[in-house]
Amino acid sequence: MNAANQDAVWIASMGAISSIGINVSENFNALLQGKSGVSYPEFVQTLHRDDLPVCEIKMSNEALAALCKMPNGLPRTAYLSAIAAQEALQSFNLNACRLGMISANTVGGMDRSEFFYQDFLSDPQSGHLRDVVHHECGSITELVAHHLGIKDYVSTISTACSSSANAILHGARLIRHGILDAVLVGGADALCRFTINGFNTLMILDNKPCTPFDQNRKGLNLGEAAAYLVLVSDQKMHEHSIQPIAKLSGAANANDAFHQTASSAEGKGNYLAMSEALKQSGLSLQDIHYINAHGTGTANNDSSEGIAIERLFEGNVPPLSSTKANTGHTLGACGSLEAIYACLAIQHGVIYPNLRFQTQIEEHHFSPVQSLIENQQIDHVMSNSFGFGGNCSSLIFSKP
Repeated sequence: MNAANQDAVWIASMGAISSIGINVSENFNALLQGKSGVSYPEFVQTLHRDDLPVCEIKMSNEALAALCKMPNGLPRTAYLSAIAAQEALQSFNLNACRLGMISANTVGGMDRSEFFYQDFLSDPQSGHLRDVVHHECGSITELVAHHLGIKDYVSTISTACSSSANAILHGARLIRHGILDAVLVGGADALCRFTINGFNTLMILDNKPCTPFDQNRKGLNLGEAAAYLVLVSDQKMHEHSIQPIAKLSGAANANDAFHQTASSAEGKGNYLAMSEALKQSGLSLQDIHYINAHGTGTANNDSSEGIAIERLFEGNVPPLSSTKANTGHTLGACGSLEAIYACLAIQHGVIYPNLRFQTQIEEHHFSPVQSLIENQQIDHVMSNSFGFGGNCSSLIFSKP
C-alpha cells in the first residue's frame, strides 16, 4: 500500500438513471451524441404539462417498480433511487465491508402525498394514509437501504441542489475517519406538482429548452434522476483488487449566507467552495482540465458562478460546460449525477458540449464548450453544485 494514499477515497463503481438513459452507459452515450431529455411531461400530473417542458424519465411507476423489484405504490423517488443504487452495487461483493448509505433528495414521497390530499380534500373520508407515510426525505433512504440490505450506516442529506454532492463529501469523511470501509453515496429526485409549481412561482423556469451560460437564458428545466457512486478506502480497494474509476481528491462545502434562493452577485459561496476544494486536493489551477459547472440556466446562477470561476482561475478558465442542458436540473440528484459525468470524462478523455449556447454572457470573459471534445488527457475535473440558501459544494475528481 502506498503510504501517501492511505487516506485516499476511491470511486469503485457507479449507477445512474435520468431522462437521457436508464444506466450509466446510456447516459454517457447520450452525452456523446448531444442528446437532450427535454420534453413535455407524460407521467407527472401537472396543470403545466402543455407549457413547461421538463426532463422526465419516460417510464411509469409500475415499470420502475418492476425494474428494481420493489412493491407498487411507493414514491417514485424510491424507485429511481433503487435502480441507480443497484447498478452501482452490482459489479462486486462488499459483504466483508462495513458498508453505509448516504442518500440525498428534496422531494421525498411528495408525489404520493399529492394523490392523498387530492382525494382527501374532495372527501375527508377518502384518501389512503399509506400514501403519506413515506412523505419525508429520510423515508426514501430507509426504504432503499432496507431493500438493498444496508445496515451499517444509513443517513439522508437534504441541502437543496447541493444535496448529493454533500452526500459524497460526508461519505468520504466517514471513510477517512475509519467509520466505514465503503459507502454508497448519491441522491435521487422525482418530478412532482409541488416542485414544478414552486419553481414556477419563483419565476425561474424556462418555457423552452434551457440555455445555460447564454446571455439570453430565461431559466431552468426541472428534471428527475438518481445517481450513486460507491466510495471505498484505499485499504479495501487493495484487499478486493478493485480497479478504481477515479479518486476524490478534493471536496468542500461553503455558504455565502446571502439569500434563501439566490447566490450573491459575486458568487462568494461558489468561490469559497471551489478554492477550498482545490486547496484540499493539493492541485494547482492549471491542473484542472475541465469544469462541470452547476450551470442551471437562471440569470443569477450562471452569472455569479461564472464570476466566481473567473476570479478563482484568474481569468484563465479551463474548458467548461453545463450538462443540465441535457438532463435538466435534477435537484437532489444533480451533484452525484454530474460527479458520474465528471468521472466518465476522466475515464474516456472527453469534454461535453454545452447544448444550445449562442451568445456569451456580457459580464463573462469566457464561453462554454460548444462541441464534443474527444481524445483528451483529462486528469482532474471540478464538479460544482450550488444550492438554495447559499449551500455551495465543489468536488474534484482525479485520474487513478
